Amino acid sequence: MRINLTKQEIVNSIFMQIGYSKKVAETLLEDFFDTILQSLKKNKKVKIAKFGTFELRKKKSRIGRNPKTKEKKIISERNVILFKPSKELKKKINQIYDKKV
Repeated sequence: MRINLTKQEIVNSIFMQIGYSKKVAETLLEDFFDTILQSLKKNKKVKIAKFGTFELRKKKSRIGRNPKTKEKKIISERNVILFKPSKELKKKINQIYDKKV
């Protein structure tokens, strides 16, 4: 079963923990995302201590194939965002997983 964490749930969590209005919490979250996006565009890399690193990489164009129709198409060149979790984040995730098993 897959459960997605929505932006509204994050806003509600910030609202409950900090006590500011939901509008302020939403603005805070939007500003956080915007800061990461602008830094990625400018520096191509964003490192958040004890969380992980976001990196912008360019993928070259290539030939792809539709698996159903076997039709070949050119997949255009594009930028992709990669995320590499920090050692601390991996450790915390594994501790949580070990407790559940």
